[in-house]
Amino acid sequence: MDAGWWQWRDRTLVLQLKLQPRASREKLGDPLEDRLKVYVNAPPVDGAANQRLVRLLAKRCGVPRSGVRITAGAKAREKTVEIDAPRQLPPPLDTCDPG
Repeated sequence: MDAGWWQWRDRTLVLQLKLQPRASREKLGDPLEDRLKVYVNAPPVDGAANQRLVRLLAKRCGVPRSGVRITAGAKAREKTVEIDAPRQLPPPLDTCDPG
């Protein structure tokens, strides 16, 4: 089951994200049509925004940072991210029911 911006592959949650660097605060935003907006306060320089994204998702989903991978879009704002066996799903990820 999927909603356009998320899908499950076995125990891995795959997310389509739109990253907003240099935000005033870090948070998971609202789903757009086909992506979830995520805000991080780091600039998009030398991978800093990607590092903050991985930390934010790992912390919110209760997994180690090694369990979060950017699989596409490492140098773009639109990204594909995989989270291995998330222990918790905070809003709005709580709608990503594996069925």
